[in-house]
Amino acid sequence: MPGPADQIVTVSLVDGVARITMNSGRVNALGRALRRALSEALMRVARDRAVTAVLLLGQPEAFSAGADVSELNSPESDNSQSGVAGLGSGVGRPDLRELIALVEDFPKPVIAGITGVALGGGLELAMAAHARISAPGARLGLPEIALGLLPGAGGTGRLPRLVGPERALEMILTGKEVSASEALRDGLVDAVMEDPGSPDAVRWTTEYAATRAPGRTRDRTGKVTEAAAVPGTVSRLAADAVRKARDPYAAQAAVDAMSAGIEQSFDRGANVEQEKFEERVKSPESAAQRHLFAAERAARRPAYLDTDAARAVRRAGVVGAGTMGGGIAMALASAGMPVTVVEAERAALDRGLAQVQKNLAASVSRGSRTQAGATQLESLITGSLDYADLTDVDLVIEAAFEDLQVKQGIFATLDRFVRPDCVLASNTSYLGIDDIAAGTRFPARVLGMHFFSPANVMPLVEVVRGSSTDDATLATAFATARRIGKTPVVVGVCHGFVGNRMLEVRSVQAEQLLLEGALPGQVDQVLKGFGFRMGPFEMGDMAGLDIGWRNRKAGGRTAPVADALCESGRFGQKTSAGYYAYVGREGHDDPEVEQLILEVSRKLGVSRREISDSEILERLLFPMINEGARILDEGIAERAGDIDVIWVKGYNWPAYRGGPMWYADHVGTGYVADRLRRYAEQCGDVSLLPAGFLSKAVDSATSGLGLPG
Repeated sequence: MPGPADQIVTVSLVDGVARITMNSGRVNALGRALRRALSEALMRVARDRAVTAVLLLGQPEAFSAGADVSELNSPESDNSQSGVAGLGSGVGRPDLRELIALVEDFPKPVIAGITGVALGGGLELAMAAHARISAPGARLGLPEIALGLLPGAGGTGRLPRLVGPERALEMILTGKEVSASEALRDGLVDAVMEDPGSPDAVRWTTEYAATRAPGRTRDRTGKVTEAAAVPGTVSRLAADAVRKARDPYAAQAAVDAMSAGIEQSFDRGANVEQEKFEERVKSPESAAQRHLFAAERAARRPAYLDTDAARAVRRAGVVGAGTMGGGIAMALASAGMPVTVVEAERAALDRGLAQVQKNLAASVSRGSRTQAGATQLESLITGSLDYADLTDVDLVIEAAFEDLQVKQGIFATLDRFVRPDCVLASNTSYLGIDDIAAGTRFPARVLGMHFFSPANVMPLVEVVRGSSTDDATLATAFATARRIGKTPVVVGVCHGFVGNRMLEVRSVQAEQLLLEGALPGQVDQVLKGFGFRMGPFEMGDMAGLDIGWRNRKAGGRTAPVADALCESGRFGQKTSAGYYAYVGREGHDDPEVEQLILEVSRKLGVSRREISDSEILERLLFPMINEGARILDEGIAERAGDIDVIWVKGYNWPAYRGGPMWYADHVGTGYVADRLRRYAEQCGDVSLLPAGFLSKAVDSATSGLGLPG
């Protein structure tokens, strides 16, 4: 029965237990070849009278990370026959549903031994087994929502039968993985063992086979009985999560499938799940998120990054204990890295460290961190008033006030204290890295690491390569960002880099729309209708309008409405008045703001008019796309996908819209270019004229007809 070790499925018989091991690469993606080999092995075992049970195993890193995503876009897949990702009844039989049915209906007990990860189709396969053993460090989850999909091989039916509807909804609608201990607590696994392929696991499997007949997961009803008795329970439990979901369309599809599977029958739910999966695969929302999946993977491999050049970062320093500095320190410490935070004044240092303690206490109260974990993290952060305490660190991230002279002074001071091989990074949002590096002895070790607020939460870091930054410095910063769980994207030097440079042109248009006839509430609602969590004016009020006002005055720029608000003492939520009036954090339209806007328009001689929602959306998004085209032309970003990753990860662009550059392709670059020309003429603003590749997209008639809802 044993096969060669290089086969993608091997079988060995131990005390009557057939150990079937998947060997298809590092993550055991359930592609056609693995499905076929696994099915053939199971059928051979079914005929072998010496076999009393099956122990289904994977690799140390993965039981299986799920279906082969590449099959979603494969020309060999016949979507009309459900042959996508091996889930239907088309090309590549057995498809995943057939394989899972084979496991669940197997005449001998099948135990899944989970190591590494069991994700997506991998977990669906494990849930079809008659019992599950997990290694202590294993992670289990159904992350399909991140691709704009729902589980497509029975996950919406089997998971609630194992863990209950509420827990199943949480896992499916967030895509979050759970630990082995959580899975054991919830009933997703039956035992936790150090090695699910060990002799102990074989004995556990033998005892299981001797004491019970194989029971199908689909037939379990205990944990869904209550929900089945009250129609609408699943929809009620899911309502808030659907509103907050990364992709509300995929989330609602999953809820519909789970509801049918609980309130009607498993088979009816499976049919709804299959219909909804096929619908979502063909949707632009899923296409957008599959693009982002590929774009993020590409961003991890910049063409000019020498990963082997990265130096180890054992200790780090942060200069500045403000909101950003404290968040960066927490992010570094979360990866087990000792961090020294340096401030100029004791009061500022104490205030910053107290805020770190407050943030940690909040995470404990929310249940996202244990008290022991919070205490451990806090112990890794040390405050200091002396740069000499940074002598032995490997990386320093400066997070001081956004002023070039201030930052140049800090880097000149760091130059005197840190080792020559210590990487020096600035968290600047706009300033030139080359200007900051110019006054240092070793400009090759200087670069930007632009975190986003709150730095301990937001996943993006723009890694800014200066003209002198060497390979080791870039690789070290990039590797550190990944180590602390961030998504790093390498960008070049320009004002605002990629994200803030594009945000600035949107802000200019938002201000202009107010002058021409719109009001803050209308503009914000249009962007939220598109999928953003907040509109530009809500975001400004939350951040504090005085920050932008101060920067504009320093740079000799104006924003008439925003400036007038600040001159009236309206700085946003901090003063309970900005673009909106606030009771706590809840904002309301304010007639005083409307009168102020009307007065500013009158003084500037702007004739106000009614502005449609569609114009507002185009005026906000299309200039951003235009700026993205310029950024690509200038080589500030390597790929259009890098820009999309930055906007989704750093600015909450809705993932199901794919990012600004993908969206331009989706609606048609010719259409975008045509509308930009019209707005340039209408507003008398030559900066709106199509740039870069958009300037070549002249045939709007064949490129797109307009914006989808």
